[in-house]
Amino acid sequence: MQSGSVLAVCRVHQLLGDQGNVGVTAIDKRPADGPVAVHRLGLRGDIQANRAHHGGEDQAVYAYSQADADFWAGALGRELPPGTFGENLRVSGIEATHAVIGERWKVGSGVELEVTSPRTPCATFQRRMKEPQWVKRFTEEGRVGTYLRVIRTGSIQAGDPIERTFVPRHGITIGRWFSEPDAAVIEALRGAEADGEIRLQDEYHTKFEVVLRRLGR
Repeated sequence: MQSGSVLAVCRVHQLLGDQGNVGVTAIDKRPADGPVAVHRLGLRGDIQANRAHHGGEDQAVYAYSQADADFWAGALGRELPPGTFGENLRVSGIEATHAVIGERWKVGSGVELEVTSPRTPCATFQRRMKEPQWVKRFTEEGRVGTYLRVIRTGSIQAGDPIERTFVPRHGITIGRWFSEPDAAVIEALRGAEADGEIRLQDEYHTKFEVVLRRLGR
């Protein structure tokens, strides 16, 4: 199976004032030196300022691929170092956006992570990037990265290898679900969950109904 590596492990540097309802944001992530402990709710020393939309066990860790960061660096004409996207893991050699929903990664000597859902861009992210129409651009490009839940705790650090240890047969990627949620995608995901192959967040079932109503199903 495809393998990759961790380029940087990022956690909150400081809370910043924000115009959103919470008033602060923890999107300012920066690389940590040395091993960082990983628990069920994410990295030790990291926080989510808005738990209504970020965090929890199903969104404990956010990974973004260097290839996607390189695309945006070219498009925006500036360097985008690890942590720019609010990611916890900047990864190489493994495509976070193209990970199959429910696939598992072994990171380093024992941490196990499971791919759960795409990152949905928000106004806080746009303010962070200081780019006009950023939410629209990020959405249309579909290079969203992936959230992960922690299956096995431990510690991780820059340079750790990433190994895909399990890939569900349904084949629906994070990127396809984000950009092309149609009836066939929903049927595949529902079937995989019914077979016990994957465990979907509750938010999936809510969106299933929204998409199917839009399609007149």
